[in-house]
Amino acid sequence: MEPLKSPLSANWSQLEAHHKTGPGSCEYFRRKFIQIGQARQCVVSVYEIPPGKAAYPYHYHLQNEEVFFILSGTGTLRTPQGERSVSAGELLFFPAEPGGAHKLTNTGAENLIYADFDTQNPLDAAVYPDSRKIGLWGRDVNKVFLEEDAVDYYKDE
Repeated sequence: MEPLKSPLSANWSQLEAHHKTGPGSCEYFRRKFIQIGQARQCVVSVYEIPPGKAAYPYHYHLQNEEVFFILSGTGTLRTPQGERSVSAGELLFFPAEPGGAHKLTNTGAENLIYADFDTQNPLDAAVYPDSRKIGLWGRDVNKVFLEEDAVDYYKDE
């Protein structure tokens, strides 16, 4: 994908909505505004989370930072400090470290809609404490591993 060389604008409601479902309570519609590779340091999407669902499991990143701006709806935010309610107008920041772990679940009766602004590093790792997984994400990497599959550094060398 060619990096952008000039300003970009769009109405989020006119961006194509990509639907994704996962096991359990994971489901979302994602409208990508700035995609991986279009900018050097950021990715921007608008998420729509159906009632009772979450976009992603509880996790934190080791490189990329995230900011959510709640546009409409209500939800429950889980962090290392516990759970709390969130609603339209709130800005949420998640640093790239264990203290930035988060999961946002729609606990309302209508879609929970938020803008997600992320920093973008060439390679990032996400840690999923509940399922003991590690994800590696980047421009050409998209892999998830169980922590128990770790091997010694010199294995098979």
